[in-house]
Amino acid sequence: MDLVEKLKNDVKEIEDWIIQIRRKIHENPELSYKEYSTSKLVAETLRKLGIEVEEGVGLPTAVVGKIRGNKPGKTVALRADMDALPVEETSDVEFRSKVKGVMHACGHDTHVAMLLGGAYLLVKNKDLISGEIRLIFQPAEEDGGLGGAKPMIEAGVMNGVDYVFGIHISSSYPSGVFATRKGPIMATPDAFKIVVHGKGGHGSAPHETIDPIFVSLQIANAIYGITARQIDPVQPFVISITTIHSGTKDNIIPDDAEMQGTIRSLDENVRSKAKDYMRRIVSSVCGIYGATCEVKFMEDVYPITVNNPEVTDEVMKILSSISTVVETEPVLGAEDFSRFLQKAPGTYFFLGTRNEKKGCIYPNHSSKFCVDEDVLKLGALAHALLAIKFSNK
Repeated sequence: MDLVEKLKNDVKEIEDWIIQIRRKIHENPELSYKEYSTSKLVAETLRKLGIEVEEGVGLPTAVVGKIRGNKPGKTVALRADMDALPVEETSDVEFRSKVKGVMHACGHDTHVAMLLGGAYLLVKNKDLISGEIRLIFQPAEEDGGLGGAKPMIEAGVMNGVDYVFGIHISSSYPSGVFATRKGPIMATPDAFKIVVHGKGGHGSAPHETIDPIFVSLQIANAIYGITARQIDPVQPFVISITTIHSGTKDNIIPDDAEMQGTIRSLDENVRSKAKDYMRRIVSSVCGIYGATCEVKFMEDVYPITVNNPEVTDEVMKILSSISTVVETEPVLGAEDFSRFLQKAPGTYFFLGTRNEKKGCIYPNHSSKFCVDEDVLKLGALAHALLAIKFSNK
């Protein structure tokens, strides 16, 4: 029996177990940096499987498992993020979130369950492993600022790693379909804040004021022109202003206004150019209307997620032995798995969960987000298969 058939038979033993783990985590979601019960479940499960466990790697809720083969080989890291989102679940599944205002709306519950399933398969087939398999259970991917990957890396989780792989469940693809690409696959999220300082006054006499709301609207219109007229249209790129705050009463023109938003790009030159254009636009528009302005960009944001071309080519061939594989277009979402890929070559890929018959049609981050649980065994299978194959390279 070849490796793929062996693993396919083995995963049948734990298909329901994987689903039950996922449901338990789904019922008890935890926000970034607060994944206490989730990390406890992970550590206990790994120990029951006989896996060496290290807790508190860089963050209190981070967990790392290590499976060592019987002969020298490569070190392969597999990563699952664990945190939930501040979303009130509106689906009617029997295992819906028990925590008000918190939900696994991005599928991280499935990521944990699939990697634990992969761990089971790897332990059962330990004689096929060379080197070391490192299981990374990461907190705080959804934080969007520092994120959980960076402190784990600083604590040494990627030391000696030769390859790294990660899976993200996605409703953008049909159930059971793997999707990835060589090169940039996810964007960098440059969050920005623009503060406009004007001169307040009475709403009946705007000519006596410097209206920061009016100035903000001119800035917003000009900024949206960056996409249309300054950036090569074949480049994946977007600017979105997502909040505008100003004022207290209908007859008062305020002193200040604040806007926040995000720039998403897949190219460092485009990213730099867009930020430069934005600074110039804000400065010029404010100057025209006599206001003063500040532009601030969040520092140390998630880098562009870049898949190693050679590794990804091999990953696509390996995954095609267990399911359909498609080459996807880049996604303008962001991921701190990008930081792991800066430390070792590897691949980030999606596993589709869209199934109209089961009502799994809502996008990630929706309050109705639904997962076709039949695909979870494929995620576990993919983890184990890639780990064994690349540990023996």
